[in-house]
Amino acid sequence: MTFAKSTQLPAGSDFRSLFERSAVETGFLLTVEDRFGIERLLHRRGTRNAPSPALLNGLLRHKLRISRGAPWPAPPELVVAGCHVTYMISGGGARSGVLSMSPAPAPGRILIASLLGATLVGMRKMQKVPLLRDDGQIETIVVLDVGPAPDRGPA
Repeated sequence: MTFAKSTQLPAGSDFRSLFERSAVETGFLLTVEDRFGIERLLHRRGTRNAPSPALLNGLLRHKLRISRGAPWPAPPELVVAGCHVTYMISGGGARSGVLSMSPAPAPGRILIASLLGATLVGMRKMQKVPLLRDDGQIETIVVLDVGPAPDRGPA
């Protein structure tokens, strides 16, 4: 599997164009619960402690606009809040955590109120999209596996 090298986002460029191609080609799907949770995070300023709150808010709003509704029940390969997701960034080793709608960090949790979590929510297993970093770098993220959270059994 080949991954793009990390590149710098050109000054004045619009990050939305990076995600529009991904959305058209493979799409993002949001459950009603995830859509509501993201709207609640934005409304309650749950992103204010993020390193780049304005950038994160823009990404979350854009994701709300470009994502389609997920079927019910959500497919098991869909990354949703509360699931355990294994992913890889730009050819690095596999990493994993439980995707969380909470704005408070916790060990083993990936916050949707972060650029990483905001990118992961709505992705599907083996989907690859650009990952915007707090420092303006753009990398590639791929979802390797999706499952129930370790403390929750199969649904």
